[in-house]
Amino acid sequence: MLRRTMARTLLTDEALAAGLAALPGWAREGEAIARTFAFGSYAEGVAFAVRVALDAERRDHHPDALTIGYRKVRVAYTTHDAGGLTARDLEAAGAVSALLG
Repeated sequence: MLRRTMARTLLTDEALAAGLAALPGWAREGEAIARTFAFGSYAEGVAFAVRVALDAERRDHHPDALTIGYRKVRVAYTTHDAGGLTARDLEAAGAVSALLG
């Protein structure tokens, strides 16, 4: 079941849980979904973050947070104009995961 908003359709808790079940490593954090990716070096993490940013531009759906740390990158999504989580967030999370091959 979905709840309607002016701009986007928010996911119900059940739909979100089903979507996250197909996205290993991603978890709900309040009104966002997030995952931290680990890398062998700082440079590998930065390169990954750049690929995430370029994919976000192509999709016109940008992470709420894209945090580069030492050998790790945290990515979080929410749909601001909907006021919560939508299918776009799950799709973007899947695309980010796929960037690792």
